[in-house]
Amino acid sequence: MKKTVLGVAALAASAVATPALADPITLDSSDIGTSFTIDFDGFADDAGNTVENLSSSITFTLEEVTGDTYSFSYQVDNTTSGGLTSNLSSFAFNVDPDISGANVDGAYSFAFVTDGQASDPSYPNQIGAVDVCFKAANSGSCSNSGGVSEGQSGSGTLDLYFSPDASEITLSDFFVRYQGITGAGNVTSASGQGTTTSGSTSGTQVPAPGMLGLLGLALFGLAAMRGRRRRKAPAEDYGMQPAFA
Repeated sequence: MKKTVLGVAALAASAVATPALADPITLDSSDIGTSFTIDFDGFADDAGNTVENLSSSITFTLEEVTGDTYSFSYQVDNTTSGGLTSNLSSFAFNVDPDISGANVDGAYSFAFVTDGQASDPSYPNQIGAVDVCFKAANSGSCSNSGGVSEGQSGSGTLDLYFSPDASEITLSDFFVRYQGITGAGNVTSASGQGTTTSGSTSGTQVPAPGMLGLLGLALFGLAAMRGRRRRKAPAEDYGMQPAFA
C-alpha cells in the first residue's frame, strides 16, 4: 500500500507527547478495506480540561469509492466508565477537499454539512466550525439528544459526496459530543477530541504508538550482532590461511 494510515513521524512523537492528537487520515481507491480507530477524550470547559472516565472510540472502514462518493462503515463505542453516564449524541470531522453532501444511517441517521450558511455545523467548548457532523437526532446543531450510551456500541454506514470527483481525500480534526452526563459534578454535557489513531491497512496492523522505538532498538541490536559475527568469522572464510605460532 502506498498509503500509511499513521505517519511515522507522528507515531514517534506520540510515544513521548501527552496528550497526542489524532492524525489526519488520507485515503483513495487503493485503500478500500482500510480500517482506522479514533480514540476520544471528553472535556467540558473552554480550557480543554478533560473529564476523567469520559471517553469513546469510533472505527471507520472505507468500503467503496466511486468517482464522487466515498462510502464508509462505522462503529461507535461509548467507553465512558467510573460511574459516569453519557450519551454520545454526534461525531464530526473535517474533510479535504470540501464535501458537497453527506448521508448516514444506523445509530446516527442525520448528517449536518457545511454550506456556507449561518447554520453551519459547529461544536461548543471553543471547537467551532466543522465540515460535517453525524447526529442521532434531527436538530439545528451538532448538540442534540440520543445516541450511544455508556458501555454500548452503535454502527451504520456513511457516504461523503464530492463535486468535482475526488481522487484522494483527507479526514482530520475528529470530535464527538456527549450529552446527558451524570456523575461528573455539575458537568452535564461535553465535547471530546480525537487523541490517538490506530488502524490496519488491508489486514496489516499499523504499529501502536511507542512500538516504533522498540522496533528501532531491535533492528539496531540485530545490526550490531551481525557486525560482531563478521568480525569473528574464521580467516578461511575470506580466502586467507590461518596463522600459526
